[in-house]
Amino acid sequence: MANLDLLMHPVRLRIIQALLDRRPSTTTQLRARLPDIPPATMYRHIAALTTAGVLEILDERRIRGAVERTYRLRWDRTELDPTERAAMTADDHRRAFTAFTGGLLADFDRYLTRGPADPTTDGITYRQAALWLTDTELAELLTELRSAITARTRNDPGQDRTRRMISVVVIPTEN
Repeated sequence: MANLDLLMHPVRLRIIQALLDRRPSTTTQLRARLPDIPPATMYRHIAALTTAGVLEILDERRIRGAVERTYRLRWDRTELDPTERAAMTADDHRRAFTAFTGGLLADFDRYLTRGPADPTTDGITYRQAALWLTDTELAELLTELRSAITARTRNDPGQDRTRRMISVVVIPTEN
């Protein structure tokens, strides 16, 4: 498992997000997908994620004297273990949530500025719903969502498929 400081860095979060679709990528491919990240910064953060075991090296090959590595995300290393989550302070949770929502804002801004955005056609949605749930019902709902999302993470890129990010936030509120 990774630690909070490793996962919550904005550049490392973007690298992880770029690999969420389960497609292995070289650093060159990651740089093409994340062109606003300077090369030295990209290499430094890929090294940190690899050292921590969040990224796995699938292949190495020599290209003009340099070694090109192909990386894959290790899903089992992208979440904090239950003990570390339980030990998080309120400030740790605030920092993690800020990084998460900051990433969402940055993703949405990149979407809006990359070209003619058409949120309706592109299926953009952001909604909230208030549900009255027992702890058991919440656990069932989260299992259903996880199952529905996981079933689709194995979809390969295709002619009619668009890569979409799905984010889920659950927060209890006052009655």
